[in-house]
Amino acid sequence: MNGEAPWACVVGWPIAHSRSPLIHGHWLRTLGVAGRYEKVAAPPEEFPRFAAGIGAAGLIGANVTAPHKQAAFAACDRLTENAAELGAVNTLWRESGALWGDNTDVAGFVANLDSQAPAWREATGSAIVLGAGGAARAVVQGLIACGCDRVVVVNRTAERAEALAAQFGPRARAAGWAALPGLLAEADLLVNASSLGMVGQPALAIDLEPMRASARVADIVYVPLETPLLAAARARGLATVDGLGMLLHQAAPGFERWFGRRPRVTDELYALVAADIVESRKARA
Repeated sequence: MNGEAPWACVVGWPIAHSRSPLIHGHWLRTLGVAGRYEKVAAPPEEFPRFAAGIGAAGLIGANVTAPHKQAAFAACDRLTENAAELGAVNTLWRESGALWGDNTDVAGFVANLDSQAPAWREATGSAIVLGAGGAARAVVQGLIACGCDRVVVVNRTAERAEALAAQFGPRARAAGWAALPGLLAEADLLVNASSLGMVGQPALAIDLEPMRASARVADIVYVPLETPLLAAARARGLATVDGLGMLLHQAAPGFERWFGRRPRVTDELYALVAADIVESRKARA
């Protein structure tokens, strides 16, 4: 953690796959802000020491990715309301000596839907969320906050789905995987909030035939840009929302907090990161 210019970073284990330096580097250049943004690989046992170092040696803040979001929550002296509700932190900074934590996943998810599917709020009375981890929690919170009447959490481990749904009151409920075909027939929106379909993970194989023609399918996975689920939805003629926009939108609040300028998520930035994902996959092929 040396260097004179203010700098921020993304910390995780592993971290080589992260596109955050590309995103923040673009904003630093286009906004003319002095500073830099890097990747920091920290195994779990080293994360507390890393977090304690924020605010020293020019390090003004950090994005936090897997597997450190709960450890970041525990390391904070102060939490935003959103981070406290989610029990996880993805953005760190030091203020008046205290280590603060925020979670921007909810805002990122909602902003991405607003951008790629502008009429989704009015058209979504019922939604299905696949998965029961931290990302699914952020998605459920975002949907309920935006007025969705019913959110069904579906997970292969029913107990985890029930535990998550129980935290959100009567508008959320849990269901087992076997109930999915019937649920799809009633859903306006299907969101994959699991890692299935990500590069290196099994595909998410779902028969989307029961879904209405007006329904939308969203995936928080962004590598590949078109997951097997989104490809199946397109083949079915359904509107889709990919996960890259969520990554871009969740990054903006941290940049503003650290560097004092509010960046914009533009088509140029989307194209830049999308091209990098495609080229990286070609290089590994």
